[in-house]
Amino acid sequence: MAKIKPMALIESMSKKVCMHSDVYFRTNKQTGVTYTGKVCNPSTKADSADQVKAKNRFRKVVAAIRTILTDPTEKAKLQAEYKAQTKIGSLFGYAMHKLNGDYDEDGEKIGG
Repeated sequence: MAKIKPMALIESMSKKVCMHSDVYFRTNKQTGVTYTGKVCNPSTKADSADQVKAKNRFRKVVAAIRTILTDPTEKAKLQAEYKAQTKIGSLFGYAMHKLNGDYDEDGEKIGG
């Protein structure tokens, strides 16, 4: 497989080029490799009840993470835990991994 060097414009791209595009760009911050992907045959059906639950749960977990990351003491504690591990490559990803188990399938916090 050939290796390509993307032009400077593409190197700095992330996500979609425009709202109507179905091609996504992503640059790995650690390796500098740029990946592209295309959404083929996206679903046109309405979300199922399980998909709606999953989206709501994800939304609540992300909101909890953002709350933690805005509090300086909580963020410092989380950063110390993050730096002590090597498996997950971003602070937000580590927080998602850590907090994901704290919410049930309906998006309600377990034990409180």
